[in-house]
Amino acid sequence: MLFTRAGGEAFFVALVDAFYMSVSSDPVLLALYPNPHDLTEPRRRLTMFLMQYWGGPTTYSDERGHPRLRQRHATYPIEESMRDRWLGHMRTALDTCGVEPGIRNELEEYFVRAADHLRNM
Repeated sequence: MLFTRAGGEAFFVALVDAFYMSVSSDPVLLALYPNPHDLTEPRRRLTMFLMQYWGGPTTYSDERGHPRLRQRHATYPIEESMRDRWLGHMRTALDTCGVEPGIRNELEEYFVRAADHLRNM
């Protein structure tokens, strides 16, 4: 299970922290957040989702129900350049966390698929 191999909750917290540290300097992506000055809840939700997806606790679904990622993101204009920006920040986060290559490949393959799936323009 990748959750355990990657380092459990501590890894996913660090990954999402690094992701949002990178996003915090991107005014284009920040404009998509209802409150770009407080990313506490988006950070928490992404951490819970990723942990659950990769075999960790089911807190995300327990609190929010089925992820329904496409539906939850449908109101945001996500076209190719936004997808690329998001992926760039996630790749920066992976670099920051120094992820072992095999785990990184699994994560990155998923992030590319998910980002492509969420495009709506």
